[in-house]
Amino acid sequence: MSRYDFSFDEFSSRRQRVRNAMQNAGLDWMVLFHPVSIHWLTGSDAKSYQEFQCLLLSAEPGPITVITREGERCEFEQDAFVDQLITFGGPEPEDPVQLFEQTVRSLGLIQARVGMEVPAYYLHPKDYVRIRDLLGKALVAEPSNLVHDLKLVKSPNELQYIREASRIADLGMSVFRQSLSESKTELEVAGDVYQCLMSSGSFLAASPMNLVSGERSCYSHGAPTDRKLRRGDYGSIEYGAVFRRYTSTIGRQFCLGTPTSRMLELYDLVRRAADAFIAAARPGIPATEPHLAAKQIIAEAGLDHGRVHTSGYGLAPGFPPTWGEPMHLFGGSQYTLAAGMVVTVEPPVFLGDEKLGARLIDNLLITEDGAELLSTFSRDLIVVD
Repeated sequence: MSRYDFSFDEFSSRRQRVRNAMQNAGLDWMVLFHPVSIHWLTGSDAKSYQEFQCLLLSAEPGPITVITREGERCEFEQDAFVDQLITFGGPEPEDPVQLFEQTVRSLGLIQARVGMEVPAYYLHPKDYVRIRDLLGKALVAEPSNLVHDLKLVKSPNELQYIREASRIADLGMSVFRQSLSESKTELEVAGDVYQCLMSSGSFLAASPMNLVSGERSCYSHGAPTDRKLRRGDYGSIEYGAVFRRYTSTIGRQFCLGTPTSRMLELYDLVRRAADAFIAAARPGIPATEPHLAAKQIIAEAGLDHGRVHTSGYGLAPGFPPTWGEPMHLFGGSQYTLAAGMVVTVEPPVFLGDEKLGARLIDNLLITEDGAELLSTFSRDLIVVD
């Protein structure tokens, strides 16, 4: 993504929405570390998340300041809407937290009411402790999802990009179906899919492909290996296609040769669970409801112990290692579904003792009166004779 992917008016609207949320929370400033937050507010697509970076946003209209490494200067200047860019490092190391201290003192954050994101992957614990101690009493809250919650409902332009990503994902699955054959390795099949995705316009996804077969089919997030496919193998694939950083995911179940009755049983179970999830999804309901509908199907089959992860989650523009949003559709979720949200559907069953697993993955756009399945690729079990 870059600033050219959306109008300046859309970026301005996003910033105002964040400022309104800050004012409602009684905050004068936000310190944002998550690359998706920075990307959503500035258009930056830089890899600066690999080291220290942050965006400083005042609740009042004014310039946006970004602190990042010197190596990203040109990309921020040319590809992002940033008013003040402050960089550290270059050919020799420099302490970014010292630069952060100089910046926040000059902007007056020490005398203000400050909120700070504390993301899981993008802020080193040692840096967090130093920044917390530096801000002291000025740090009054850590609303890590303040920006993320505002972006759960997608704009028309964002939905256009997600639909294009979904189209590319379907192309990749067609190639996957054609590529499946005995004696090919999982890596060779994965290479065919990646070649299709990228030649069709997909960017690199934030998370790598999951592709498992045979005795590895019980791995819920196994990466492709040099294992050769064999007749009788049962397995699954999941990957993301990306357009302008916006992701669409898809996952399908496959079998080389005639599936056993148990394989068919597991496939039918996860499909019925996914169908129950889809039927329940609509605006205005708790995010737990589709999850509970899927969970009931699996529990009635006596396999709830095989439901090893969430039934679904919000889907976002992604930076490694994830494309997921903080909204999960499982027990205890405090979120409510709304029109314009995009969520994954993936109630699983993975059984280590049987060395078998099954999962279908699709994306749903929550609409004004229900939900729309974005993929057009068949959800049937892929069987290669």
